Amino acid sequence: MTQHRTPAALDDLATQYEATIRRYFDGCNESDVEKMAACFTEDAVHYFPPSMYGGAWRGGRFIAERWAHFVETKGSAWTIDRLIVDTRTHEAVIEWTHYKTAEETMLRGDEWYIFDPETGLISEIRAYYAAAQHAGVAVTELEDFDYAGRGYHLSCPVPRPLPA
Repeated sequence: MTQHRTPAALDDLATQYEATIRRYFDGCNESDVEKMAACFTEDAVHYFPPSMYGGAWRGGRFIAERWAHFVETKGSAWTIDRLIVDTRTHEAVIEWTHYKTAEETMLRGDEWYIFDPETGLISEIRAYYAAAQHAGVAVTELEDFDYAGRGYHLSCPVPRPLPA
């Protein structure tokens, strides 16, 4: 049976989903495993393109631990550049930028989020990258796209010292 919601309830749900994604990114940038893990269902899955990060990461805590490890080892920091929520399907999509300050690289991509309608937590993320990250390429983004003109972040928002 389809659950019908009022426009106000849908607005509240959209606000909740957006807040969850933003809290997750805050946790990533703070390297706060508990904060990140609290945004996921226990059995959440984060999918990546082929040959990236060893395949899908399974489990909300594992996802959080892996990103905290990236902060420690790669100087990772992230921005959310665009965010759209569809409450009818319990989905959202974002464009993001991932800064790896220890490698002096930056890459851009999208993620598709699926939310558990019962808990409002993230149950799945599918990551899509603007392009494969190639050795020797410092900035991975769409060629000839006017990131500055469209108001995208152009520098890492979090001061990160290089790992020792």
